[in-house]
Amino acid sequence: MAEDFRVEVELDDEAHGYPLRERLRALSLDDEARDRLGTDVVVTRDGSRLFAYTSTEEQASEAERVIRELVRDEELTADIRVTRWHPVAEEWRDASQPLPTTPADEEREYAEREAAEEQEARAEGEFDWRVVAVLPSRDAAGDLARRLLDEGLPAKRRWHYVMVGVVTEERADELAERLRDELGDSVDVSVQADIGDVVAGPFQFIGF
Repeated sequence: MAEDFRVEVELDDEAHGYPLRERLRALSLDDEARDRLGTDVVVTRDGSRLFAYTSTEEQASEAERVIRELVRDEELTADIRVTRWHPVAEEWRDASQPLPTTPADEEREYAEREAAEEQEARAEGEFDWRVVAVLPSRDAAGDLARRLLDEGLPAKRRWHYVMVGVVTEERADELAERLRDELGDSVDVSVQADIGDVVAGPFQFIGF
């Protein structure tokens, strides 16, 4: 199965006090790298960062060697490293970190990814999914919100409504099913995707 590797090059730029002459030499690095590395390697630039994408670790190692030579020849300074795409974690990691090879490894990476996404969502106050419960009274909604908050869930009450931000649809469905079992048929519990984008409906003005 094909894998994705890339060489990441963080070039020093004007923000680090380097003169225009050196920054101009850095710009020419893109074309030189493309010429030296050939058509099997894709070279891109994002500001002061240059990336060389390959399909094998051997190609990545050779691209790293070539780029280090170019950086040295141009008398530039840069941080250079080889990374690999981890499909479960959905992020670039150091190439020395192995890919998951067993179901247990995959489950661990999924858990790490969910935890990282939830931490980021909590920090930004934004979630892709919401569980919304409509309670019979403000007091009942307040009691439920406090209980969920005590569990560490990001619950908020708006009038009779309690909303809980959730990272994934699967976890939203699990929480919704649990609340239905606990609260009974008299409470309407629904799962919504990014309710901030809802155009119409009873919760269109409710947000975190």
